[in-house]
Amino acid sequence: MSGKKERNKERREKRLQEISLLRTIPYSDHQRWWSQETVAVVTGANRGIGFEIARQLAEHGLTVILTSRNISVGIEATKALQEGGFSYDVHQLDILDGESISAFVEWIKQKYGGIDILVNNAGVNYNLGFDNSVEFARQVVDTNYYGTKNMIKAMIPVMKPSAAGARIVNVSSRLGRLNGRRNRIQDATLREKLTNLETLSEELIDRTVSSFLQQVEDETWQSGGWPQTFTDYSVSKLAVNAYTRLVAKEICDRPQGERIYINCYCPGWVKTAMTGWAGNISPEVAADTGVWLSLLSDQAITGKFFAERREINF
Repeated sequence: MSGKKERNKERREKRLQEISLLRTIPYSDHQRWWSQETVAVVTGANRGIGFEIARQLAEHGLTVILTSRNISVGIEATKALQEGGFSYDVHQLDILDGESISAFVEWIKQKYGGIDILVNNAGVNYNLGFDNSVEFARQVVDTNYYGTKNMIKAMIPVMKPSAAGARIVNVSSRLGRLNGRRNRIQDATLREKLTNLETLSEELIDRTVSSFLQQVEDETWQSGGWPQTFTDYSVSKLAVNAYTRLVAKEICDRPQGERIYINCYCPGWVKTAMTGWAGNISPEVAADTGVWLSLLSDQAITGKFFAERREINF
């Protein structure tokens, strides 16, 4: 291992140790804006990072609703969590199915009246190791970007008014960074348009992912200047990151008591089924920043991207 890689590894390990220490420090009474009446929804929570986010939020005293595309799997996950004595509920949800989302929203209204926190964790990736197939690019983009967008649009109207504000946390990835030194879109003009909040729009984001998918269909994507690592996944998360910033801008003028704060974060390379269990971070540690963002007491923070409880550039 080179000296630079060794130093980076040491810094990351030190930061993970710091986070482990921070997680042992309980929230003080003045930090705890939530109670058991606070309702958090975690999508794709039947396993992996979503399961762990749900567990940690419930441990902090919230009521947590796990969603799973397969309801029987979701019920089994909930049973495992309920053994800890915390407050959980479960509901079927397919974030690509409009009828499934509508049914979930109606159930939320009837049973809980609304929600306080939405964690968009559901996502897919079909590449492992050094693979970079785009065979399932459509499904990856549909699930990771359009599915997340579907949920944000559907759930904002049922987010409860409160002095603390509601929160949306999108599980994303550094692979979707616009201006990273590696694995970024090569088109500088497009990068600038996606970076600049004055030119950023839903239409631009949709057009960008549609252009990628069209090139996949035409088999020209490799010369299109797209990220070269896990290309379909990277493009989908780039879109999630951009949409997070866009929504933050669109809802920033809500009056006090009706505010919604939206951020995204990278959990790292996690030991889950999505990575073929090849990651170097446990789901418990990977969930931490998502839980932290959900519970921040100082929520002037919105439209930002985090990793390991630190803000990083998009």
